[in-house]
Amino acid sequence: MTLMEFVGCTLLAFGPPFSMFIVTIAHDPVRIIIMIAAAFFWLLSLLTSSLWWFIVVPLRGELAFGLVFSVIFQEAFRCLTYLIIRRAENGLKKITDDSTQLIENKHILSYVSGFGFGLISGMFSLVNVVADSIGPSTMGLKSGSEQFFITSSALCLCFILLHTFWSIIFFDALDTSNLMQIVYVVLTHMLASCITLFNRYEVYSATLLPIYCILVVTAMNAFKVAGGSRSSLKRVLLCA
Repeated sequence: MTLMEFVGCTLLAFGPPFSMFIVTIAHDPVRIIIMIAAAFFWLLSLLTSSLWWFIVVPLRGELAFGLVFSVIFQEAFRCLTYLIIRRAENGLKKITDDSTQLIENKHILSYVSGFGFGLISGMFSLVNVVADSIGPSTMGLKSGSEQFFITSSALCLCFILLHTFWSIIFFDALDTSNLMQIVYVVLTHMLASCITLFNRYEVYSATLLPIYCILVVTAMNAFKVAGGSRSSLKRVLLCA
């Protein structure tokens, strides 16, 4: 039973992202490099957050304190990732055969970068959790909620997708100097992260429902930013 829970939770969290990687990224080595670079910058944001938590001794016991600054550092490194990718565009034109599509359609770069950001974030948040789900026992009965593992997996998937959409919106906002979209990304990231604090009370519906509502709104926003329209959405649905 624990093995089934491990496999199910792992596929729930990483199944859709794995499909996205195979279909949209794996065929292009440059996209893989950009994805790995973005993941590295997320790791740097984690390192910076950890150092800040270590420095501010009086607030180490406050989870909300670490969470808020973690979001701030992540968005700062998302901005740094954007600046580096934009400066590296000329080099990318020389090393990729798909330069026209990859460089002129800037949303591809933001999508791949956001995917790398979200994937490494999801791996760090869930790997230890699903590793514990494999046994020798599981949550429930006298201690802890039996919904813990599946809720953690659902949240992991949500944040992987959110990071992808946030980068699309954020990069476009920096290209067009759209301050409102930058504020939207930072505030929704902060809101979604703070909502997860309700998990300590094991009222998981209070966490999942609002965060997935944020995901839907952010996905629609990213779709619009990337040039999507009702007619293009209809064509995609018909092809599917």
